[in-house]
Amino acid sequence: MQRLNSGDAGFGERLQALLAFETAQDPTVDERVAAICADVKARGDAALIEYTNRFDRMQAASMAELTLGRDALEAAFLRLPEAQRAALSAAAGRVRRYHEKQLAHSWQYEDEDGTLLGQQVTALDRVGIYVPGGKAAYPSSVLMNALPAKVAGVGEIVMVVPTPGGERNDLVFAAAYIAGVDQVYTVGGAQAVAALAYGTETIAQVDKITGPGNAYVAAAKRRVFGVVGIDMVAGPSEILVICDGTTDPDWIAMDLFSQAEHDEIAQAILLCPDAAYLDAVAASIERLLPSMPRRDIIAASLANRGALVQVTDLDEACRIANYIAPEHLELSVADPEAWLPALKHAGAIFMGRFTSESLGDYCAGPNHVLPTSRTARFASPLGVYDFQKRTSLIRVSREGADRLGRIASVLAHGEGLTAHARAAELRLTQAD
Repeated sequence: MQRLNSGDAGFGERLQALLAFETAQDPTVDERVAAICADVKARGDAALIEYTNRFDRMQAASMAELTLGRDALEAAFLRLPEAQRAALSAAAGRVRRYHEKQLAHSWQYEDEDGTLLGQQVTALDRVGIYVPGGKAAYPSSVLMNALPAKVAGVGEIVMVVPTPGGERNDLVFAAAYIAGVDQVYTVGGAQAVAALAYGTETIAQVDKITGPGNAYVAAAKRRVFGVVGIDMVAGPSEILVICDGTTDPDWIAMDLFSQAEHDEIAQAILLCPDAAYLDAVAASIERLLPSMPRRDIIAASLANRGALVQVTDLDEACRIANYIAPEHLELSVADPEAWLPALKHAGAIFMGRFTSESLGDYCAGPNHVLPTSRTARFASPLGVYDFQKRTSLIRVSREGADRLGRIASVLAHGEGLTAHARAAELRLTQAD
């Protein structure tokens, strides 16, 4: 891992280079995705089946072979060992309980002249959830995407998940059952995103698509945005740890590994004012890495985008953290709450030495779909509010039409919009 010191000349430039990540879409990927999306839009199920058979090594003859209803999801749940059923249920309960606190509600009030103003909150009708498949199974992604939608009151939740070679993971489908997913289609890639966005003979168009995926999925989500809503286009996983130098260095090394093991371009950074402690963490990394099953991925991630950074003090660590705006921020210090006012930009903050980031990934309660690539400066975690929308309510009384109409008339004439002004003025006449 790189060793940086905030006091060195050129530190800002080195930090900037470390954080740099090319978010521009690969032209080749974008071109292929454009063709796939257009084909699915034009040919529907036939194109979706063709791409699924080609890319996922399947031999499906119809969409019926790629469709699972609630009965099949329940059967997957019942096939799980009791320990897995209990763990899924416990995690789902915590995630559901947390997100119930986020529910927004309709409201309204009246002006003194009887004009009513308000906001009507309604859930989306239909949502599509993308869950990665292939190299790994992600039941936690199912819970984190489906449960907020369910709490929000979404009318129908459908899920797409690739099953390369026809291999189906019961844990993923059991999570879909617990979370209240209505229908699952075992399709993936850009073709699945296109099917959700445009609709096919079998898959009805959704209003919003959420969930992570590879470069093709990300490119497809970019392309269909505007036709449907999307949650975000996520970058590589990130963890930033601020430590005061008294946490067990093995714990911090493993916390850095927890994000580095996602892929070679994930990012893990430690900020600490104690140079000797940074040495201790480096030693822990060297000693623990050989025992990790994904050690090659971790090593590449730490070498490419990881860093151990010596800072002047924790105040400076917080300032640097705000600049980095990480996806996950571990505050491994004696009094974490005392530092919260200094931290403005992070997807999630894990407070205290016992709060490993991995607990947030699975079962703490808050959502693990978080803004990456410094977008925490302006973006928020996925939540119930992503599955609700607001409609403004306006009911103007006779008296209000006179009072507001005079204001609107002046402003409309100022903008040169005569019809706007006249629409308000006609009601002035009636009010008089």
